[in-house]
Amino acid sequence: MTLSELNALSEEQATEVFRQCCASGHWVECMVAARPFANIESLLIASDAVWSHCQKSDYLEAFDAHPKIGDINSLKEKYANTQTLAGLEQSRVNEANEQTLQALAEGNKQYENRFGYIFIVCATGKTAGEMLALLEQRLGNEPADEVSIAASEQHKITRIRLCKMLKNASLPKEGMIL
Repeated sequence: MTLSELNALSEEQATEVFRQCCASGHWVECMVAARPFANIESLLIASDAVWSHCQKSDYLEAFDAHPKIGDINSLKEKYANTQTLAGLEQSRVNEANEQTLQALAEGNKQYENRFGYIFIVCATGKTAGEMLALLEQRLGNEPADEVSIAASEQHKITRIRLCKMLKNASLPKEGMIL
């Protein structure tokens, strides 16, 4: 899809497209209303601004649309609407050995029990071992700190998905503030 095509979508169509990038209803509604976008930078600026005003309930709604790290079956079954954009995000988990996969599964259970939502990490480019190390590290966080970290990870995922959604769009370099 091009930016022009995104701008021309009906509200209903744009809602579905944006929901594939982030499942927070508030974020989606604001992004649909923010159109038209002049360029990818203005799209990402709008996304950043909307996400910065989201509340914990918005974060949790977005988190709920993710499969657990390493749970490829839930990606295929429960999250079919985001499969196209999300499918390769966890692709390096497929390279993990059984011990690492079991540790991820156990860590996911511990994380969900501790924080009340699944472990959210921007998995793009990370190995299963790297994600496991992050999961284990973050298990020690205070709940208020962790929800902020998870929200930041969700926003990284959203930005990547926005860029994947648009033809010829490239994500600005990490740390670049628009």
